[in-house]
Parts: sequence; C-alpha cells; structure tokens
Amino acid sequence: MKPGLPLQEQPKGKVAQILYLLQNNLRQYGMFTALVLIMLLFQVLTEGILLRPLNITNLILQNSYILILAIGMVLVIITGHIDLSVGSVAAFVGAISGILIIDHGMSVPLAILVSLILGGLIGAWQGFWVAYVKIPAFIVTLAGMLLFRGLTMLVLKGQSVAPYPKSFQDISSGFIPDLFGGRTLHLLTIAIGILFSLLYIINELRLRKTQIRYQFAVSSKGTFIVKLAAMVLLLNVFMYILATYEGIPTILIILFLLIVLYSFVMRKTVLGRHVYAIGGNEKAASLSGIKTKKVTFWVFVNMGVLSALSGLIFAARLNAATPKAGNLFELDAIAACFIGGASAYGGIGTVGGAIVGGLVMGVMNNGMSIIGLGIDWQQAIKGLVLLFAVAFDIYNKNKVL
Repeated sequence: MKPGLPLQEQPKGKVAQILYLLQNNLRQYGMFTALVLIMLLFQVLTEGILLRPLNITNLILQNSYILILAIGMVLVIITGHIDLSVGSVAAFVGAISGILIIDHGMSVPLAILVSLILGGLIGAWQGFWVAYVKIPAFIVTLAGMLLFRGLTMLVLKGQSVAPYPKSFQDISSGFIPDLFGGRTLHLLTIAIGILFSLLYIINELRLRKTQIRYQFAVSSKGTFIVKLAAMVLLLNVFMYILATYEGIPTILIILFLLIVLYSFVMRKTVLGRHVYAIGGNEKAASLSGIKTKKVTFWVFVNMGVLSALSGLIFAARLNAATPKAGNLFELDAIAACFIGGASAYGGIGTVGGAIVGGLVMGVMNNGMSIIGLGIDWQQAIKGLVLLFAVAFDIYNKNKVL
C-alpha cells in the first residue's frame, strides 16, 4: 500500500481511517478495480466468452505491443512530453526487420538486435531536437510520425513482405513448454502461479512491516488479509485459465520482465526520481543539479527502443511486414497512460498504472467486438473513457490545490 501520513497525523476513528486509506490509494487502485468491473460486465454481456482460456490468451497476444508502447510512453508523459511517432516508428522498424530477415536472410537474433539499435537511434534523433534544441515534443514527434510512415511506404514499396521464419513468429505467438509433461493442464503454469503468490505475500508482509516501523498509515489486519487473499486468488485463477489452454505465452514473459525492470527503475533508482522531478518542475529540477536535457534525451531513446520492440512483435504476430502496421498505436498507448493515472501535466504516473490502462482499453475493444458493436461506437466509447480519465485527473489536481 502506498505510504500515507505518519501515525500521529492519521484521522481518528475507524470510519475516518477507512475513508482516508481509500482516498489515499484511489489513484493506485481505482483503475484496477475498474478493470475488474469492466471484465465482469463484458463476461456477462458476452455470455461467458470473454474469460474463456482461448480468448484470454488472445487478449494478451493482441494487446502486447500496445502495452510495451505504454511502458515507454508513461515515462515520456511523466517528463511532461508526448510522442506521436511511436506507431510509425514501430511500422518502420518492422519493415526493416522484414527486409533483413526475409529478403536478405539475416539470422533472427542479429536482425532483432539491429532493429532495436535502429529504434534507439530514431529515439536519439527525436530526443536531440526535444532536449537540446528545445523544440516542443508534440512538433518533433508529429514530424517523426509523418517521416517514418513515409519511409515505411518507401522501403516496402507499398507492399507487404512475408513470411517470417517460425523462430521469429514465436516471439509473439509461442508458448513456454511444460517441463512437467501435463496433458490436460499446463502444470508449469500452475507451479509458477503458486510461486508468484508466495513471493507476493512475502513482499507485502515485508512492506507492511517497514511502513509500521516508520509509523506510516496502514490498513487494518483484517483488510490487509482480505487484500492479500483477493490478489492471490485473482493471480491463481488467471494462471489456471492459461494452464487450461497452452500455458504461458512467450510475450507474457517479455512483458513481465519489462514491467518489473521499469517499475524498479522508476521507484528505486536515482534515474526514476529524476524523471519524476523533471515532470514536476523542470526548472526546479535543473536548479537542484539534475541534468534535465540528458534525462529527457534518454527517455526518448528508451521510447525508440520500445517502439522498435513493439514493431517486431506486431510483425511477428502478423507474420508480415506491412505498410499499414502501427496505425493509431500512438493513440492507444497515450490513452493507456492517461486512463492508468498518468497526469496530463507531467510528474505523475506509474508503469503498473499504464499497464492497467492498456488492459482496460484491450478488454473494452475485445468485449465490444464480441458483442458485435460497430467500430464507430467502439471509437466513440474509447474517446469518452479517455476524456473522463483526464477530467478525473484534473479534478483530483484541483482538489489538492
């Protein structure tokens, strides 16, 4: 739980304490609760189709590249910038990978490495104009969106390149093999679920002990146990659903590693604190000794690398490099960040929140498609959800002020 006021400053009375804890953690847990409610709603509306093992796996595969973009985009938004070029960069890098692997026979690992380096160079190009020349990121990345979309059409000559070798396709559509040889149930997936449950419980107990030691506000023991039980139940139900199909997708492992890595960087490292400081007040951060230009530059380099990875995964899923790849990816990634609690003013946001926001968008897309809602209504509803999420952020900010 997010640390609150010192013990001596906590509200008195059980009801007041509960209200305080709910308010203090609203941004952190609000969208997660909304995600669960949205999933339950579409589970009913789709007559049970949404949470079927095949559909859950498809949800992960269909939204993986957007979630990867959201991880990078939330860092950009926290610094107070925006990146409109990520969809075009993903398409361009995917096109280059197709040319290298399919047309020129380059090995898959080498082509992936070259593609990621290319993404980093593109990010460096845009980061230079934003950080050092001080051109607004909106303008730089809008130019990048047009530039790299045009280059994608140019290198592909308006045609798709296919097919990729199976080793490349497995990045997006492969599954972790079952080491225990389960027949009807993927036993390794069940074992991983149990292991992660134990690690989660140990971490939460350690965190609660630390908060009590420093006299931070914590929930009651009963509330804490209920929360632990609910999270462990959700985790193991999710893993069981995966185990009844093919097990854990390869892309889910990639996503998990990225979430852990970037969450650690943003919460536990000096670099992460500098990113938040720049978004909160760039001038004050500069006066305090933070190299704001350098940090901003590397945030865009990172965004370029993750855009490249997203493009590779999308190409692997399609089994083709196509000029139309990456269309509107940037809007979905930006929406995921804002829905997940990132502030439009910068300085606020989390990697976990961006992931939850991306899942909200993914579940809505999937659920509305299953019930036969037209693309026009889908776009309108997603637009309203984004508008209300940003309005909620502004309401909270004004309330604090």
